[in-house]
Amino acid sequence: MRSKSARSSENLLEELQAALSHGTVALRVETLRRVTDLFVGNAVDYSDDHIRVFDDVFQCLIEQIEVSARALLADRLAPIAAAPPNIIRTLALDEVIEVSGPVLSKSERLDETTLIEIARTRGQAHLKAISLRRVLSEALTDVLVSRGNEDVVQSTVGNPGARLSEGSLSDLVTRAERDGDLAACIGLRKDLPRHHYLKLVARASLSVRRKLEAAHPELADEVSSVVQEVAQRVRAAAMTKQTEMARALVKSLHADGRLNEFQVTTFAEQGKFDETNAGLAALAGVAVETAETMMIESRTEGVMILAKVAGMSWPSVRAIIAMREKLSGGSQTDMLTLRDTYEALRSSTAQQVLRFHRMQQTTTPAA
Repeated sequence: MRSKSARSSENLLEELQAALSHGTVALRVETLRRVTDLFVGNAVDYSDDHIRVFDDVFQCLIEQIEVSARALLADRLAPIAAAPPNIIRTLALDEVIEVSGPVLSKSERLDETTLIEIARTRGQAHLKAISLRRVLSEALTDVLVSRGNEDVVQSTVGNPGARLSEGSLSDLVTRAERDGDLAACIGLRKDLPRHHYLKLVARASLSVRRKLEAAHPELADEVSSVVQEVAQRVRAAAMTKQTEMARALVKSLHADGRLNEFQVTTFAEQGKFDETNAGLAALAGVAVETAETMMIESRTEGVMILAKVAGMSWPSVRAIIAMREKLSGGSQTDMLTLRDTYEALRSSTAQQVLRFHRMQQTTTPAA
């Protein structure tokens, strides 16, 4: 047996549809309010057929009505998971942000295709509304990061429900070099991969040091000391359980004599940054932190220096460079040119450069 509310809703909707063709704007607005009250009050009880009827009526009622009435409808329907899908899409596509905003930021009825379409074509206010959604896919955040202004990007990055692709993370870390607020926002994300986190710190710490020294030139020496200490703490804080396990595994393999070039190459081909870094450090005879700093540099020289000291062949070096490019989302480098450079690099030269790099680390603030 159908519920009383279902029967009364059918009767009301039939009457409304019959009166729509000759109703005034004021009557439409009042009717819209009554229909909205009816739907919101009993949304959980309606079948798919009932929701389709409401969808048709809402679409008819919002024609030629004022913005405030459409905005009120959007605000009331947005939080309802079972809201009529077509009217939700219509409201989301509205150019007036007061109408589309509540739906873009809250409605679970909006499909991914519509959201991406709006993110690619609408203005910053619409993008900001989308950035506030409870969950954002990588495809959607890619558009928000590429098209959004500073406010949109920070809102997206600060949203814990936003999934960021490797490409977006690489772009954001690069942009954060010129934006301290963005750097802090990215650094607070719990899902930020360690290689991006370290690159972020490496690029942002120098900017922070310069700002502090400019503000207090009389304390330049003290500032450098403090920044170095803070950078070291940040590096330690970035150590995840996964990184600890990776380093422990490599340490065990090295101690047992089972760590070799083939194993490190396998780690690289599997995209395992922590294992590759620790393995390369062990084979080159340097601290893991030293190798890590050289691995996250934008240029490939650091990797080739470590590999040459470790006595690795070019195919292994190519695998490590390919892993770096994949993880950072950067453009592909000319492997043939790099191969010629690597093969021309002398082991003695690599040793000298590595010693110089170590000396720099002990005389300058840690990145």
